[in-house]
Amino acid sequence: MKTFMQAKETVTRNWYVIDAKDIALGRVASKAATLLRGKHKVTYTPHIDCGDYVIIINAKDVLLTGNKLNDKMYYDHSRYVGGLRERNAKTMKEKYPVEMVERAVKGMLPHNRLGRQMYKKLFVYEGAEHPHMAQQPKEIKVGGTK
Repeated sequence: MKTFMQAKETVTRNWYVIDAKDIALGRVASKAATLLRGKHKVTYTPHIDCGDYVIIINAKDVLLTGNKLNDKMYYDHSRYVGGLRERNAKTMKEKYPVEMVERAVKGMLPHNRLGRQMYKKLFVYEGAEHPHMAQQPKEIKVGGTK
C-alpha cells in the first residue's frame, strides 16, 4: 500500500472559530495549533501547509491557571544595549491580550518557513465580534476550563 501525500494544489481549507472565554490559554493555543497545522485531517502531510483558518475570539477573557498571572514573564529585546523589555502575564492580559494568545499559538507551530505560513491563517480578536462572518466559520468547542 502506498503512503498518501497531499499536493498543495488540492488542499481544501475551512474556517473555524474558537471562543476563548474562561478556557485555559494552553488548551486554546494547542487546539488552534492543531487546526492550523491540519493534524485533525486524514489527509495531513507534514511538509505541506494543509491546515485551516482559525479565528479566536474573546482573547481578553482567556484563563491563566495557578499563579501564572503574576509569575509568567514575557521578554522582548530591541537588540540594542539595555533594550530588554519584560512584562508579566497580568500586564499582557490587561493591555495586550491579542499578542498574548498569538504568542502562545505561534510557539506551538513549527519554527521554520512552513510555520510562518501557517501562522498567517490565525486571526485573534479581543472581543466577541469578528469580521469573518462571510466565510461562515464553524464553532469548535475546547474542552476543560481548568
